[in-house]
Amino acid sequence: MRRSTRKPVTKDPTLGGKRAPQEPAAYREAPASPGLPGLKEETDDYVGLSGPSVERLEGGLAEGVEILSRAVKTLPPGPGVYRMLNARGDALYVGKARSLKRRVTAYTQLSKLPRRLQRMVAETVALEVTATHTEVEALLLESNLIKRLMPRYNVLLRDDKSFPYILIAGAHDYPQIVKHRGSHDREGRYFGPFASAGAVNRTVTALEKAFLLRSCSDAVFSQRTRPCLLYQIKRCSAPCVGRVDQAGYASLVDDALDFLSGKSSSVQQDLAAQMQAAAARLDYEAAARYRDRIRALAHIQSHQDINVEGVEDADVIVAHQQAGQTCIQVFFFRAGRNYGNRAYFPSHDKQLGSDEVLAAFVAQFYDNKPVPRQVLLSHPLTEQGLIAEALSQKAERKVELAVPQRGAKRKLIDQALYNAREELARRLAESSAQRRLLAGLGELLGSDSSPERVEVYDNSHIGGSDAYGAMIVAGPEGFRKTAYRKFAIKQQAAAGDDYAMMREVLTRRFSRALKEDPDRSQGQWPDVVLIDGGRGQLNVALEVFADLGIEDLAVAGVAKGPDRDAGRERIFLPERPPILLQPRDPVLYFIQRLRDEAHRFAIGTHRVGRSKARLTSALDGVPGIGAKRKKALLLHFGSARAVQRAGLTDLEAVEGISKAVAKKVYDHFHGAP
Repeated sequence: MRRSTRKPVTKDPTLGGKRAPQEPAAYREAPASPGLPGLKEETDDYVGLSGPSVERLEGGLAEGVEILSRAVKTLPPGPGVYRMLNARGDALYVGKARSLKRRVTAYTQLSKLPRRLQRMVAETVALEVTATHTEVEALLLESNLIKRLMPRYNVLLRDDKSFPYILIAGAHDYPQIVKHRGSHDREGRYFGPFASAGAVNRTVTALEKAFLLRSCSDAVFSQRTRPCLLYQIKRCSAPCVGRVDQAGYASLVDDALDFLSGKSSSVQQDLAAQMQAAAARLDYEAAARYRDRIRALAHIQSHQDINVEGVEDADVIVAHQQAGQTCIQVFFFRAGRNYGNRAYFPSHDKQLGSDEVLAAFVAQFYDNKPVPRQVLLSHPLTEQGLIAEALSQKAERKVELAVPQRGAKRKLIDQALYNAREELARRLAESSAQRRLLAGLGELLGSDSSPERVEVYDNSHIGGSDAYGAMIVAGPEGFRKTAYRKFAIKQQAAAGDDYAMMREVLTRRFSRALKEDPDRSQGQWPDVVLIDGGRGQLNVALEVFADLGIEDLAVAGVAKGPDRDAGRERIFLPERPPILLQPRDPVLYFIQRLRDEAHRFAIGTHRVGRSKARLTSALDGVPGIGAKRKKALLLHFGSARAVQRAGLTDLEAVEGISKAVAKKVYDHFHGAP
């Protein structure tokens, strides 16, 4: 056992740019036994755990308690973050503490721990800690580490895609309006977040009609010589060709900024006044244009109809639990307008209550997102004051966390809860149907239990070029897209040979599984393997499994029927005649859906790879030729093929290409003499 003596020297973005401790500062024991993934009686209560014996639980507990007891003696009494690691070095749990010593000591008192935490202690072979200056810093660092390490015993927010925004770009005489996703490093004004890309696209289209702002890129803008189609359909004022001067365009931009900032009434009144003035001077075409712009603004507002007085810049976050699952709904309000909502289903232990799940969600949700001034909640959070302080520190202004009990805000909470209940009910219904289909698939393949993980394999290529294999994964919750894998075929002899390609893909996949998870305790092994193909592909899979010593995997081939008719698929099983299911059999539809998803993913992977291959140049592999010299050669000769054919004298004539570099290029394509 040793204690790291390194001092805090780095800056961590999760701490608002303040100085943070070096990570990790470790308290580590030599790896013991692999530990205990879980008990059978609680397997269904926690995702990803399988069940060994009670004897292994007791042995692992003794080792885990001994490791933690020794670590406690050297832990600091102040705040920080601790991580429990298993024998493979993977994080089991990340937690924060006001006092590291007292918090870790609690894990050694087994009689006070629930069975879930006893399993975690039994798996623990090492402890790592990071000391922080305050508990707020510990909370921010904990959220960052949970999202990065994805520990299996924490509440996990798996769906963490960035939200789209509307950007009115700056640094240009005629600013552009565009949908933006990602970091806010481009100069301009950002409005959002919006719950979906579709909502942003509809709003941008309406704003183009209302304010006639350009959406083209700066490069396109600088090269236009006549108005584009958007000008013809009255969605742009054509500043690229001078149809509006800079002052007039700036006025349009100001109106758009006012509208998006919540000053919609003044903007609409101004447009209405201009429409009436145009009508009074009998300029009916201008009046019609103002009318169309007013209608466009009304269209935006009609899609943002859930507006509550007093809710200007706020997120509404509610949680509803049922059958051990939690649905969290997030509504976004900016400038008094509803920008949509999104549902989340965090992974967590069934024993956790709504307040604990909601607290973990809020801490992780704002780790990489702007924090609004107000967050309205359906339940009080555990350590709500600490989370509010942490969010305020991150936002560099006060952030209010509130649980409305009455009035308009409470009605908003109730409406969000209704959405959460409906969304969770749909998910549970889909999960129930999925389990029935999995059970039917297991019965078809002669399995004793319903499969939890099904892997489907397919290949895609064109004449042997850009050959890829693809693996998709399905389980009780549906397709697990984060578990999908693609395989670029490495053996040139295999490209174009479906059997050889399948052999390479399966060998690579299961050789790695044997190396990384030999005892199958990490939930990464399939219960069923489906191969897109007939008896030949199935025999290839059986040969690979025999070579690797894998004997207990259910495997089947799925081949199209006569004339490749969908609905007449034949199921090939080892040492059994093919099975032809009835056309309306639900299990057949399920197998078709799995096969089609694998086919879609394989083709998509191949197309992406083929597109990348087309972007490569014969000049990319020439030593000493970077982007600048490659550009000079292409501008001089017109194409990479012309460079390949060029003589040494011609290469030396290119500006920026010395005789030595020209000799390298010539030798690369013609061979050194």
